[in-house]
Amino acid sequence: MKFVDEAEIVAEAGKGGSGALSFRREKYIERGGPDGGDGGHGGSVYLQADASLNTLVDFRFQPRYRAQTGAPGAGRNCTGRGGDDLIVKVPIGTTVIDVDTEELIADLRNADEPVMVAKGGFHGLGNTRFKTSTNRAPRKTTKGTPGEVRKLQLQLRLVADVGLLGLPNAGKSTLIRSVSAATPKVANYPFTTLVPNLGVVSLGMERSFVMADIPGLIEGASEGAGLGFRFLKHLSRTRLLLHLVDVLPMDQEDPVENAVKIAAELGKFSPTLAAKDRWLVLNKIDLIEPEALAEIKQRIRDALNWQGKIYEISGINNLGCEALCNDLMDEIIEHREKLLADEDYAAAQESLEAEMAFEIRRTIENSKASRRALREQQEAGDFDDLDDWDDWDDEEDEL
Repeated sequence: MKFVDEAEIVAEAGKGGSGALSFRREKYIERGGPDGGDGGHGGSVYLQADASLNTLVDFRFQPRYRAQTGAPGAGRNCTGRGGDDLIVKVPIGTTVIDVDTEELIADLRNADEPVMVAKGGFHGLGNTRFKTSTNRAPRKTTKGTPGEVRKLQLQLRLVADVGLLGLPNAGKSTLIRSVSAATPKVANYPFTTLVPNLGVVSLGMERSFVMADIPGLIEGASEGAGLGFRFLKHLSRTRLLLHLVDVLPMDQEDPVENAVKIAAELGKFSPTLAAKDRWLVLNKIDLIEPEALAEIKQRIRDALNWQGKIYEISGINNLGCEALCNDLMDEIIEHREKLLADEDYAAAQESLEAEMAFEIRRTIENSKASRRALREQQEAGDFDDLDDWDDWDDEEDEL
């Protein structure tokens, strides 16, 4: 199944039913008077998070959702049947944005909590409603109002406690395979991981957390190189980031420079996300001598002005992974307890996440606008060198 984390849909609520124009007609009852009933309310459209879903791919094939229209009223003061509401299931972690107003409508983090995204139309009034002492036989009715129609953008951001960050082949997938039951593909070439993967790390009774592995970044990702920063938004909900650095890269590049590149790309994507708690992990330490490892560690401290602890692991041999996971678990438990006990801390975290969401949406929209401008240039024949267009078009196809 293809992993899709963005989709646009149209939610169309049902129209209200029209009121009825009717008069009572029964034997031996003279001038029975008006008895036209009201129409029924139009159905509304709701979105509801469902734990059994993990992708938005279905919305690519069915982009329009309509709730039922209310039935018209009838004689004998019969009210029309109300239209049924439509509940659309989405994955947990889906953000709903109004495309026209850019308003954040909902952030669906909890299952079984429906959120209305399009309100059904109001019912029409039958002529009975307009009977007065001076107007005994009104012929006035009203039609039901149209239901609300909204164009919505759905963005899926995975819900995880720890997010893995690093270059391709830094060992992120190997680490998540080592510490959880997740089985992402592992191979010795870049971009083996093409979609995010989740793994549950279990350390005992009531000691477990969720780890997210996203496709690796490369230099220039903010300009669309490689897979760009398409999947970086999935790191915004995490408690902390785990920055993996390969101490012996396959391409013989300097691991210190690689660490600096990733930090720079993260800052270009979202300064708030870059300021999130980030732990530094040196991976594949079984491939290097202790003296060389100590030198790299010190150089990274200097280059990043790193004050915190630097972990040393080998994901494939599970070396140092247990201690790392236990420290992560302690940090996550402390965070969860503070969220429950400290209202100011919880409010600050919510504010930071809202700020991150705004920055991410702005960066993604700016990126899309740049790609549209380049496409318009190509259609107008403004590219000086056709090879430049071909290079850009290849990157566009990957996105």
